[in-house]
Amino acid sequence: MALKVIGAGWGRTGTESLKMALEQLGFDRCYHGFDLMNDGRKLQYWKQMHEEGKTDYDALFDGYIAAVDTPAAYYYKELMQQYPEAKVILTVRDAGKWFDSAANTIFKRPPPVKYAILKFMGRLSKKLSYVPLIDEHLQDIFFEKEFNGKIDDKQAMMAWFNQWNEQVKNTVPAHRLLVYNVAEGWGPLCKFLDVPVPAAPFPQTNTKENFQKRVERAIFSPTGARV
Repeated sequence: MALKVIGAGWGRTGTESLKMALEQLGFDRCYHGFDLMNDGRKLQYWKQMHEEGKTDYDALFDGYIAAVDTPAAYYYKELMQQYPEAKVILTVRDAGKWFDSAANTIFKRPPPVKYAILKFMGRLSKKLSYVPLIDEHLQDIFFEKEFNGKIDDKQAMMAWFNQWNEQVKNTVPAHRLLVYNVAEGWGPLCKFLDVPVPAAPFPQTNTKENFQKRVERAIFSPTGARV
């Protein structure tokens, strides 16, 4: 099943709201970072993507027709090449607000005690055994290498964020790209995807207040983040 939509926007730019919006518009299912936490078996494909520039896309995205958030956004170029008909959505927001949100969510490491408990529980649960491996991989690829270990430096991270967005704009052909703030609602998104505007309100989810609950649900719930 080929991807029809690729999200190139970084986490904390409304990627979960976009995921839910896409699924309401018929692009169901949409892969999100929470899906990796829910099914750590897919980590092998992301590692291969990083090391070789390609992977078994059919296995990675089995059952999905869209992909947003980290890690998919980081590999938008590879995904564009694999799916030349797919459209690309760059979710954006003010760089300072992005950093403040990220600092309170995706940049936070689990407390050492909780991390140790997860590792212990991983001996009893195959699903939980992947959690530390996912965390270590993301830490290495993004926090240490891509961000140069500067996640506590607001000015450096704001500059990185703005540079990332400009790179996407300069890379993706204009006819394939939507630069999108989820605060704009259905209008620009539906026009870009050439679908009718739904009667339902645009989804607003994953605030920093409930981010940790969403993470824990993805990890511990039998049905994962879709609950």
